[in-house]
Amino acid sequence: MVDLSNHRRVAATLLKCGANRVWIDPNKTEDIANAVTRDDVRNLIKTGLIKALQKRGISRGRIRAANKQRKKGKRKGQGSRKGGKYARFPKKRRWIATIRPIRVRLRELREQKVIDKKIYRKYYLYAKGGMFKNKGRLMAHLKAENLLQTYAKNNVVKKK
Repeated sequence: MVDLSNHRRVAATLLKCGANRVWIDPNKTEDIANAVTRDDVRNLIKTGLIKALQKRGISRGRIRAANKQRKKGKRKGQGSRKGGKYARFPKKRRWIATIRPIRVRLRELREQKVIDKKIYRKYYLYAKGGMFKNKGRLMAHLKAENLLQTYAKNNVVKKK
């Protein structure tokens, strides 16, 4: 076995990389051992007997797999959480997600003449006060109050 540590060091400076990244062709060690000067090593680099290996990075494969699982709603348990309940999903955003569909439904009912302006305004304010948890609860309340008789008879409003 020929000692090529000096050749490796010289090649590293010429290739502008670390000595560990220098690849020396294991089949041509005798030819490489004959190289004495920097110029000889430069010629070996040109012929391809000595090369710089590619930099080793940090694999993102595991992170991609974990993110895929998070998209499915996994890996979000108690031990993975930092920040309080309302830091992760603020109350305001929760309220917006609740109130918008209710208001849209009320608007649809008014435009389709299922409810009149007065009922719309009354129920709009009920919704604003947080009386309805979701669209289903709103519709159930309107049916219970017999304000949706045209809705029940004609099935005018399309459910979303």
